[in-house]
Amino acid sequence: MTEPDPGPEETEAGLRLLETTRHTLEPRGAYLLGLSLAALGVVYGDIGTSPLYALRECFHGPHSIAPTAANVMGVLSLIFWSLLIVISVKYMGFILRANNRGEGGILALMSLVRPPEGTRGFRWLPVAMGLFGAALLYGDGMITPAISVLSAVEGLAVATPVFKPFVTPITLAILVGLFLVQRVGTAGIGRVFGPLMLIWFSVLALLGISQILRQPSVLAAVNPAHAVSFFAQNEWRGFLTLGVVFLVVTGGEALYADMGHFGIRPIRMTWFFFVLPALLLNYFGQGALLLTDPGAATNPFYRMGPSWALYPMVGLATAATSIASQAVISGAFSLTRQAVQLGYLPRTRIEHTSAREIGQIYIPIVNWLLMISCMVLVLEFGDSSKLASAYGVAVTTDMVFATILFSIFAIKKWKWSLPLVLAVSGTFLVVDLAFWGANIVKVPDGGWFPLAVALVVFTLMTTWRRGRKILEERMKEGTLSTTLFLQSVGKTPPVRVSGTAVYMDRSQGGTPPALLHNLKHNKVLHDRVVFLTVITDEFPYVSPRRRLEIQELGFGIFRVVAKYGFMQDPDIPQLLEKIDHPGLEFPPGNTTYFLGRESLFASKKAGMALWREKLFSVLSRNALPATAFFRLPPNRVVELGTQIEL
Repeated sequence: MTEPDPGPEETEAGLRLLETTRHTLEPRGAYLLGLSLAALGVVYGDIGTSPLYALRECFHGPHSIAPTAANVMGVLSLIFWSLLIVISVKYMGFILRANNRGEGGILALMSLVRPPEGTRGFRWLPVAMGLFGAALLYGDGMITPAISVLSAVEGLAVATPVFKPFVTPITLAILVGLFLVQRVGTAGIGRVFGPLMLIWFSVLALLGISQILRQPSVLAAVNPAHAVSFFAQNEWRGFLTLGVVFLVVTGGEALYADMGHFGIRPIRMTWFFFVLPALLLNYFGQGALLLTDPGAATNPFYRMGPSWALYPMVGLATAATSIASQAVISGAFSLTRQAVQLGYLPRTRIEHTSAREIGQIYIPIVNWLLMISCMVLVLEFGDSSKLASAYGVAVTTDMVFATILFSIFAIKKWKWSLPLVLAVSGTFLVVDLAFWGANIVKVPDGGWFPLAVALVVFTLMTTWRRGRKILEERMKEGTLSTTLFLQSVGKTPPVRVSGTAVYMDRSQGGTPPALLHNLKHNKVLHDRVVFLTVITDEFPYVSPRRRLEIQELGFGIFRVVAKYGFMQDPDIPQLLEKIDHPGLEFPPGNTTYFLGRESLFASKKAGMALWREKLFSVLSRNALPATAFFRLPPNRVVELGTQIEL
């Protein structure tokens, strides 16, 4: 089998170079500023709108505490150190570095640490954690837009009770508009949303400063002693409050999943120089207001500014919360694409929205499912305080899994010693588990919803993966070996017709069933025959030099193996045009693609439970056709069907 000699991109230095060139090398100058502004609109919307409800829920929600001076200082201290440890240190300092050639998200991390296929015992746990963690983000993607937009529109009711009946209809209308613009792509959205979020964070900072100047003693809350004293005084109730404090760091996982859209440098620069200072100033400003007026706890955010600014603030907050939803929506797009390419979800239509940034995509079915779910949540829960009870369970669980997978990654890829891993990851895990424990009590009050969504998605992922494996085993049982097929062609040569026939082949070791069906019914073989196998690698991008392996089998028959990364979309005609190998030609008007179309039937054979086999059959029937997924010309495709019992 011929394969190009290893190029520089296959060395460690070359792989690092590929990681930086993902975003046209290191972005600099005006391009860096443009990416940073777009990232501000896409990546930081979720965490940037938490000031609307996070501090309010601490003193006015289901698990609220009295807004005494000691409690206010304690909560502010918890907020400060949570943002510092979870986002600034854990995510910005470590997790973003644990990326798969520039792509982030728990599935990308899982692909780096997953054991080989067929591994038994507890080594399958990293895969299970990665899949369930990804599934949890779908639940988060449904709740975040609902709670963000609803909390902003509720500001109208703060102005006057007259608007209260209109809060839900206005929220629904905004959500519909938000999901309708997704087809524009994150780049187009970012150009619009970025400047708006620039205004939003500037206003957050100004509102905070205006209150801090009236009560500068609030800055003493940076002392962690206030957090310790808070737990000592409030005990169990203080621990439950930690579940509400966690709302200030929601968006961390979406931030990690979205890094492939913009790259590490713009995300880090935007956080440390702009987002973090604005958030801290606003939270401390709300705290300063509560020290002066504890009665403002019903909605401290909207009571920070002058009365004349209330309606403009509601309008700005509504725009910001619409943008906030973008982080989890685009994160859901990225995760879905990774899951499809890694073989955990059926093929689906993926639209590219940028010629320059390959990570910017739009997936229609995910977009519409998220929209419907958000609208149902708004109608079911009715107000943001009730939704806050459902919020946090999914994200905290996901963060725990991400920390554990990072630990495995650090040992496996970075060769960290066990003491170092325990010191770093152990610290993060203690914080994550504390947040998780404080949030798990929300399950009866709505926290069950994201867990239920995650369970459904996890079942779909594992069923599809297992079903594909069983299907391959069933097809191999009746597959004729390549050796026997070639012997048959040599002994009794079939009639040869002009042209090139490309047979899509999963097995790599046998004769494609579609070819045997074609020979059986049409009694002919093309002059040039290619057995083409497409493999998705564990890395997001495979360099062109490693893309192809070509083996000449004889009698004008070739085996071609094409490798793609899980963030690359195969374009088979374009790939074949670039092949320069003696005897291989792919004239567009004289190349025919043969595909096998399997009709699946559930059976009682060993494999999966009957209900899962039926589910797999339904998923298979509704998957995007291979013709569209591989970008084959429809008028050059021949499909040959076969029936298979699972």
